[in-house]
Amino acid sequence: MSDALIPGKEDTDRFDRTRRIGWIDLDSVHRTRCLVIGAGALGNEVMKNLVLSGFRTLVLVDMDHIVLSNLNRCLFFREGDSKRKEMKAVVVAEKAMMLDPEVNIESRTCRVEELAEDTWGEFDIVFGCLDNISARLHANSHSYHKCIPYIDGGTNGMTGKVQVVIPPRTPCFQCGLNRSHYRVLEKRFSCTGREVSYFEPKMPAEITTTSVIAAIQVREALKIASGLGEKCVRHAFYYNGMNGMSEELEISFDPDCPLHQP
Repeated sequence: MSDALIPGKEDTDRFDRTRRIGWIDLDSVHRTRCLVIGAGALGNEVMKNLVLSGFRTLVLVDMDHIVLSNLNRCLFFREGDSKRKEMKAVVVAEKAMMLDPEVNIESRTCRVEELAEDTWGEFDIVFGCLDNISARLHANSHSYHKCIPYIDGGTNGMTGKVQVVIPPRTPCFQCGLNRSHYRVLEKRFSCTGREVSYFEPKMPAEITTTSVIAAIQVREALKIASGLGEKCVRHAFYYNGMNGMSEELEISFDPDCPLHQP
């Protein structure tokens, strides 16, 4: 009788439909440890996708509290959270764990630069869901140094970008920067390296583009966790929601990048 077909039996397994995708190694996905940096709009979507995809060990880092302008892009936030100035990372961790009782999420309410050096070695994949260049450079360099895949995502209105960095096979995030990026860093830091009173302007944002970029980030993580890192986006994936177009633009190793020096 154990082999008898029971109508509806397949619906008693939370991940039944995922198991039907042959290349996804769900056991490996369950074991993969992820660090998500940033709990804003992109971080909300990435965390939701990670939990629903089967990732069970997550650490979320963000130093900010919730404000009212977050609410139209962040599914885990409520108006009461903004009034109480709740911390983003704490709220997302608490709400995301409700999606799957097997998930363990730790929240850290600090800057990514404040993470202990040995913390980075605890993870298998790092996600960048950040809105400033200096924090992304920090995440990129520490991930690359530890040979941990880093999946960087960013949006600007109706456009977005994903870059998958797999050390040492691919160029890193810093390899793809141009002069305009460095001008922003020059404004933010003095010549001594001390941070100055400079605030990067708020970027336009809307939820549909955020959802697309977060979905691509987590899809690439599924490939890495399933042993198919060679199938990942190899350079920079750009998405334009206005014309419905996407393209992959090549990023080459920068011979002057400090992460690739012999």
